[in-house]
Amino acid sequence: MAGKRTITIIGGGVIGLTSACALIRDGHDVTLIERRDDVGREASFANGGQLSYRYVSPLADAGIAQDALGWLFRPNSPISLRLKADPHQWRWLLAFLFACNRQTNRRNAAVLLDLALSGQAELQKYREEGLGDFLWRRPGKLVLYRNAATFRKAAKSVSDPECQHALSPSECTDVEPAFAGLRKQIAGGIFSPEDEVGDCFLFCKTLRETLAASPNFRLIQGDATLTTGPKNRCAVQLDGKPFETDLVVLAAGIGSRKLARPLGLNLPLYGLKGYSLTTRPRPGLVPSVSVTDYDNRVVYAGLGDRLRVAAMVDIGSENTHLNPKRLGELRALVTKTLPDALGQGDDTPWAGLRPATPTGVPIIGRTRYDNLLLNVGHGALGFTLSVGSGLRLKEIVAGFDTRAVS
Repeated sequence: MAGKRTITIIGGGVIGLTSACALIRDGHDVTLIERRDDVGREASFANGGQLSYRYVSPLADAGIAQDALGWLFRPNSPISLRLKADPHQWRWLLAFLFACNRQTNRRNAAVLLDLALSGQAELQKYREEGLGDFLWRRPGKLVLYRNAATFRKAAKSVSDPECQHALSPSECTDVEPAFAGLRKQIAGGIFSPEDEVGDCFLFCKTLRETLAASPNFRLIQGDATLTTGPKNRCAVQLDGKPFETDLVVLAAGIGSRKLARPLGLNLPLYGLKGYSLTTRPRPGLVPSVSVTDYDNRVVYAGLGDRLRVAAMVDIGSENTHLNPKRLGELRALVTKTLPDALGQGDDTPWAGLRPATPTGVPIIGRTRYDNLLLNVGHGALGFTLSVGSGLRLKEIVAGFDTRAVS
């Protein structure tokens, strides 16, 4: 470590909290500013619950543009697109299309895999040191493919047979019997036995409790804003009043774009709206293994006695309103796939904005302002990449030139 600093993190979601943990463990004084009345209330609140360490390939890939066009004209499509007279949306979509090639996908997937696996190892240390319960399990993850060509392509991409296994339809339903009704509809699956599940919101709360025990940490509820300051630095205001700090880390999810705008920084983030349902099926009906229905882009994760189902990508709907039509489509799909999953009729719906970059790779690093760092743009992999991203941020802070801060 180059020296102890006072660091202010803006954003109390899973990225801000894991950033705080990494920096506290490295000896810094950390203040976390969150505008909501509790941590983890935005994109971290009811996401898919998968810690999908081995399956981190970006959405942008060869052929995905053509697939997406097919989805857009398909009833109950996993992707919807509402084009707007918004230059930012068009720039983001154009950059996404440029990233849709195999070479770029492989390069970016390697970056994400490194972040994911480093985070998995660090999370194991947290748990061994007594991190509180967040419904963590390591049941493995099964990706089911209904299309034979897509499955063959996925099977060929398995680079480490010890960590990922290509399975026949019957082997898939042996791994997770809850999906036995799909045996005739699936072409095969990829099973990653070391992948995990957990409740991201509970994870945020247990991180908050762990951090609260440190004398070097404080959590403040309030509205933070950023403005340009002297000597190539940015300045923080908290509820309209100056707030002194050595370094600033912007980790406010999709809200980071608005916060960075007064600094002349146009962050390439777009909010991809997703939905989830949380239900309590009858005893014995919660799948043990974490499952992704690839062709429908639906994930299933058992969290205690609950089942979390997450799906959909709505592009151009930058709000968290619950769209009854989309929720109805999701319920119908779940009922068709797992007929008894929603049998109690008490599922809890949720919608959130995944803060995505066009390439799928988060932005973790310095800016043109000497005291400002970013940890943003994790898209649908925020939970999976959070701990590894915190480690990467800690390394960057440790490498700071001390002349850049006062």
